[in-house]
Amino acid sequence: MLYRIASDVEGRVRLRCGRLAFTREQGLSIGAALASQPFVIGCEASHLTGSILIRYPVGCRDEALSFVDGLDHAALPPAQGADRDDAALLGEEFRARLFRLVVGRALRRLLLPPLLRNIWYVFRGLRFLARAFRASRTKRLGVETLDAAAIWATLAQGQFATASSIMFLISLSDLLEEYTRRKARTALAKSLLINVDSVWVLRGGAAVSIPVSELRTGDTAVVRTGAMIPVDGIVTGGEAMVNQSSMTGEPAPLRKCEGGAVFAGTVVEEGSLEIEVKALHNETRISRIMDLIDSAEGLKANAQGRAERLADRIVPFNFLLAAGVFLFTRSVEKSVYALLVDYSCAIRLATPIAVISAMHEASTRHMMVKGGKYLEAVAEADTVVFDKTGTLTLAMPQVSRVLPFEGYSRDEALRLAACLEEHFPHSAARAIVRRAKDEGLLHDEEHARVDYVVAHGIASTLHGKRVVIGSRHFICDDEGIAISSDQEALAEAESGGDSAIYLAVDGKVAGIVFISDRPRPEAAEAIAGLRRAGISRIVMLTGDSEPSARATCRQLGIDSFHAQALPEDKARIVRALKAEGRMIIMVGDGVNDSPALAEADVSVAMKDASDIAKEVADITLLRSDLRGLLLLREISVRLMKRIKNNYRGIIGFNSALLALGLGGLITPAGSALLHNASTMLISAASTRRLAK
Repeated sequence: MLYRIASDVEGRVRLRCGRLAFTREQGLSIGAALASQPFVIGCEASHLTGSILIRYPVGCRDEALSFVDGLDHAALPPAQGADRDDAALLGEEFRARLFRLVVGRALRRLLLPPLLRNIWYVFRGLRFLARAFRASRTKRLGVETLDAAAIWATLAQGQFATASSIMFLISLSDLLEEYTRRKARTALAKSLLINVDSVWVLRGGAAVSIPVSELRTGDTAVVRTGAMIPVDGIVTGGEAMVNQSSMTGEPAPLRKCEGGAVFAGTVVEEGSLEIEVKALHNETRISRIMDLIDSAEGLKANAQGRAERLADRIVPFNFLLAAGVFLFTRSVEKSVYALLVDYSCAIRLATPIAVISAMHEASTRHMMVKGGKYLEAVAEADTVVFDKTGTLTLAMPQVSRVLPFEGYSRDEALRLAACLEEHFPHSAARAIVRRAKDEGLLHDEEHARVDYVVAHGIASTLHGKRVVIGSRHFICDDEGIAISSDQEALAEAESGGDSAIYLAVDGKVAGIVFISDRPRPEAAEAIAGLRRAGISRIVMLTGDSEPSARATCRQLGIDSFHAQALPEDKARIVRALKAEGRMIIMVGDGVNDSPALAEADVSVAMKDASDIAKEVADITLLRSDLRGLLLLREISVRLMKRIKNNYRGIIGFNSALLALGLGGLITPAGSALLHNASTMLISAASTRRLAK
């Protein structure tokens, strides 16, 4: 590959291959190829400038350059999945368009003779005239009409520079709006991306690996232990335990066998499945949410909608004022003030830019907001309703307590349970093994071969005695081991709503290991922060038992809870809270939360939420951290304050300009300059970060 070294400092080198030396897709492939090498820390390849920036460990410069020397960018395979940094490319495209807009304006003013420059401004003005005409066919006089009238009024007066400023500002606003919308879409797509490049499928009775892009509906995919399921489908063979926490929010893996449905993004913890493909990844996980982003035009903030309606309603008054001034003064120059200095332009631009910038900021802070109206709802909310499992808790089981029986000590029961469970990688087993290791309870392999019964338990032999561990159903019904009433009563008293795993030796219960799902470490801090931010009531909904729910609320400082709640119960509870006049934020992650999410004034889904929950939710936290809710509240409240301040600034400044112009204290050119400058400044100020 041909290049020259543009800059070379220790740890990084920039190469120049020539403008348009490679395409955008080839740039992605070059970056992926270099980044995959052990002597490269990172790489950025720009197809627009033909540059390649390589970051490398100290002492690896020559290896990196040698690799580039032998690189044939035209023969590289297309970049897939995580190798595609579409967000960076989008930013690069935005900067290039912004550069062309700004530099083109400057060059025209510097290089074009006045006559050609003015002809260009007239030609540009025709585009705005056409846009006003298209808008007038669907509604009454709007801001597009006023934009065109102001542009052509200034052109008619020979104020070509003023007309150019107006057109530049509107073009800049359009560019910013398009960029922020596409960036939000790209951020969401990347957060939801299932990074699976290849998949095993059955071909002629044998399993072969193919690129996931070649997978088709009706194919039979083979997914084994530890692998992610890349598609929605039906199990046609095999048996496995599947972790569906990304789909349902529940931490416990579920048994899947022939005829069962599986979903993209879930993980096979143990076993193997043959899956008939029913829906490909791009048809299930991203596309529906992307459709919602594309239709977000109907999801504008109420404040944004009010601003646009107000701006449109002001337009006829601008024309009436211009006519009145002309009739009263017989001065065309003064009558043009009503078109050059108006409230609607700044109102139309500043409020949407503030909302879009807030959505963009939320995206950069790892939150995807589907419409500005939801930021407004977050600012006005006074109640937050949380789901428990996977939302307030980690959905990562751990051992809460061990209850020994039949002469076994607690440590002996835990050691023996870990000895059996270490052979199988399901989440509860890992919790038991991890707890034994943390307590230093080492064990020898003294048992015989371990047999695993999927979704039931484990059986083995120790010193000639049969040892089993698993669910109560496995121990009592399958193995026929009796549990005394005293043991039942003690287990009930000790459980606290946690899941119970039974250990039995030689036909007798030797102990019970209780598994709990602990709260997220930041949950208590987040709830306390929400109270400080003005949330007056916090409610928890859960399908768990009442003792477990009460313990969680006590630990996190939650006001009230509803235990053993079914999906329809959760929706009913949210409706009841709304009937009390409360503005509700619902936070959830599972399929069973979807009805309640749909009922809330604004709904928030966690990063690892189910597809359905993410589709129903108005906002998605792209990091598994509840403190994102505090940041979301701060951005929302500050956004509404900014919009109100913008209103006051626009009305005050433009009223003063209008009075000065009509009083003859300022020229039309000066008035237009100050008006456009103020609009730009207010719009620019509206893009400032909201959160600290």
